[in-house]
Amino acid sequence: MKNTRYKGVVVPMVSPLRDNHTADTEATKRIVENFAKYDVHPFVAGTTGEVSGLSIPQKSDLVKAAVEAANDKQVVYASVASNCFSEAVDMSKSFADMGADVAVATLPSYYPITEAQAGRFMEELADASPIPVIFYNITATTNWSIPLDLLDKLSHHPNIAGLKDSERDQDRLDRALDLWRDRDDFVHLIGWAAMSSYALQKGSTGIVPSSGNFAPKPYAELYNAALAGDFAKADEIQELTNKLGVLYQQGRTLGESLGALKVIMSHCDLCGTQVTPPIYKMSEADEAEYRKYIAEELPKLV
Repeated sequence: MKNTRYKGVVVPMVSPLRDNHTADTEATKRIVENFAKYDVHPFVAGTTGEVSGLSIPQKSDLVKAAVEAANDKQVVYASVASNCFSEAVDMSKSFADMGADVAVATLPSYYPITEAQAGRFMEELADASPIPVIFYNITATTNWSIPLDLLDKLSHHPNIAGLKDSERDQDRLDRALDLWRDRDDFVHLIGWAAMSSYALQKGSTGIVPSSGNFAPKPYAELYNAALAGDFAKADEIQELTNKLGVLYQQGRTLGESLGALKVIMSHCDLCGTQVTPPIYKMSEADEAEYRKYIAEELPKLV
């Protein structure tokens, strides 16, 4: 395993919100403290954290609460994703001042961009950020795949620490790990949760599973099994964790799944169900029916 602090289980944390849409900082701390029981780290205000719908003040409140709860015992990853370059830079600076350890950035997703533009954006953001930057490839939301050759070129930048990749392409995954598995100065975090065990066995540095929000323990066990070389056990746990994702993802769009995920979090007494428009909560009738399903199915898996 690489000699780096950016490794292990990094959960893309939901963003707890009160009914008036202000950040629920107490719930944020509760979630981060639950992660800490299993040596799991929070990634604040990413895709699962409804990044595109949050204001900078909301994100700031969430990052501050997560840092306070982590208390230097967990690595805090904070999203600085924005279509506005200066906002991304300002967030990296303010989150660094709060104590966040890593800035996580996607590429802008409004205008189509060229590879040259992407490279310049990434390099200039890394130059401006006071904390290391991990770039986040998620074609499902940006509609653009960061080329591996570009990432490999930028991987030698002293302030670019790695890649979190959620693209569902096994050939790309294999090639990425061939490039970076032996690099201590550049990490690969797999955001394709169903391939967690495979990626760890092939040399990925860490896993980023959204189901870890309510079930951090099995992902910690999966990671530790892979770390110990017990890949049969890691594969066995992988099968279990795949079923966790089905609970809220199957048959739903990405936005709908986040609303369902928060119902599970509420069922587990971790946070409420409020979400950010254009994502909306389930109807009362649908939520009541879904809670019956969760109450029956979740105990079989955790």
